Amino acid sequence: MRISPAALLFDNDGTLLSSMESVTRCWTVWAREFSVDEAEFAAVGLHGRPAAEVVADLVPAARVPEALARIERLEVEDVEGDGGGGVRLLPGTAALLRALPQERWAVVTSATRELADARLRRVGVEAPLVIAADDITRGKPDPEPYLLAARKLGVDPARCVVFEDAPAGLEAGRRAGMTTVGLATTHPRDELRADVVVDDLSAVSAQVTAGELEVVAGE
Repeated sequence: MRISPAALLFDNDGTLLSSMESVTRCWTVWAREFSVDEAEFAAVGLHGRPAAEVVADLVPAARVPEALARIERLEVEDVEGDGGGGVRLLPGTAALLRALPQERWAVVTSATRELADARLRRVGVEAPLVIAADDITRGKPDPEPYLLAARKLGVDPARCVVFEDAPAGLEAGRRAGMTTVGLATTHPRDELRADVVVDDLSAVSAQVTAGELEVVAGE
């Protein structure tokens, strides 16, 4: 796929970086602390969903504020600890972001701003714009996060490209009317409904020619 978009919008975890070690470790501790049944926990599905939605599915309403605050603290402290929670850049991220004009890309994540910022700092990524769970009322697969990013960047949603590793995120991009690129970093290719599917961002390149951003994916 070759395209000249106005902006590139990236999911964070599983797209730019991997924090699966940290996520698994922290949510396992959390589930034990809140006596969440293992089978129920496994069935809910963590990836690509705001923590607030996951927590609301697993604990009584009266305990949601406490449980949400606890998982937030566990994850932030894990990332900020000496080991960095095992957070690492995924292949191709650094090279692609270096090639992009700062005003032409953003991170759109289901994590809270505090957690997203902690993860990005850990891998040395300075995003010009971050849309986090704190900024929206409806998370992915609703298109709100991606539409908000386009509005903040001042670009037409139809001229945006969404990079996502999770089915819910890709659905959000499609519903926003954007071109979608699926990354097979956390889900099998056959679960990713996108305009093009690649292994990771190392299969994507970008350059600016005569003021136009040109992006190639999967060729």
